[in-house]
Amino acid sequence: MGLKRQKQAKKTISFYKYNFSVREPFQILIDGTFCQAALKNKIQIKEQMPKYLMGEIQLCTTNCALKELETLGKELYGAKIILQRFQSRRCAHLKDPVPASECLLSMLGETNPHHYFVATQDHTVTAGVKKIPGVPLLYIILNTIVLDKPCQKSLDHVQAVQLGELVSPSQQQSIRSLKEEQGIAQKDGERRGKKRKRKQSHPNPLSCLKKKKKKGGPTPPKKMEQGENKKRIRNKKRKTEGGDNMSTHAITHT
Repeated sequence: MGLKRQKQAKKTISFYKYNFSVREPFQILIDGTFCQAALKNKIQIKEQMPKYLMGEIQLCTTNCALKELETLGKELYGAKIILQRFQSRRCAHLKDPVPASECLLSMLGETNPHHYFVATQDHTVTAGVKKIPGVPLLYIILNTIVLDKPCQKSLDHVQAVQLGELVSPSQQQSIRSLKEEQGIAQKDGERRGKKRKRKQSHPNPLSCLKKKKKKGGPTPPKKMEQGENKKRIRNKKRKTEGGDNMSTHAITHT
């Protein structure tokens, strides 16, 4: 039975790794209800969790979850001691603590950008986690830690990505990193802030062509032939009385 449970956990982790970029060390967000169930069932969280998930883990909680255990009194003192051993992640409620269920869901946001696992026995948290795609859910049943199967929201999200309707978180991250490397994101912001300058328009080349002459119109005057108005010189020889040729005189004709 233990091998079957671990095999199913391996399959589920592969689903989150491939579709939601979940990587080691797995960050597991724990509340007081999970610590109380582990104490009651004698489960060593730090020892058993890495073996079950077959990878390196980081156990963490929030200040609100610790404050809630303090207000609940001595009955949950043991759970409080266990929870204090884990890393405390900063939440948005340092000055005004809220219930642990509300705080944990706020850490996930709408897309679980930090790839948290959530370990809880709280039904309110469980119901909220199943409305967010890409959040692995852990709980305790019959003295064992169980990794829940992917919820319907996660399955629908993966199907939408495969159909091209959505962009996966890994693709979004790679697009953002590429834009930062190329400086495209900054240029896009600058373009949005500045008005576009109109380019200087040039005249239509067709309008610059000479108009064609109409057929049947007046004929252009003929060009003067070369030398038409110029004076022509003709030499005429005169004979003298002795019959000798005289020097020629130029007679001009216009």
